[in-house]
Amino acid sequence: MSAGALAPLALDGPGAPPRANGELVFAEPWESRAFGMAVALHDAGAFDWPAFQAALIARIGAWEADRSGDEIWSYYVHWLGALEDVLVTDGTLGNRDITERAGWLAARPAGHDHDREHGHGHGHDVPADH
Repeated sequence: MSAGALAPLALDGPGAPPRANGELVFAEPWESRAFGMAVALHDAGAFDWPAFQAALIARIGAWEADRSGDEIWSYYVHWLGALEDVLVTDGTLGNRDITERAGWLAARPAGHDHDREHGHGHGHDVPADH
């Protein structure tokens, strides 16, 4: 895949992102970040979009087949899972990489990036091995 190819977002069907009046809808800030991360990685040539779409549709299908009545639907949970799937499948990341990074991110306090000087160079907050 060549870098610079734009992600072809589905307008309808099981893999289509939520929209309102034609605009993408994000309920939480992390959803827009997950969306942007996947699109940027694709546009940089990290993975083929059809592989991502297939992983997303598979995740959604598995949720629909296996869900219990009290599970809350979250399109972007499946989106992020599909991104992890394609990056692990092609060897870009290992399952351990994802587990360690997710744990590190989950342990950070809310607003962690905004309680310091505001040069946004917060790279010093990331452990050296990440």
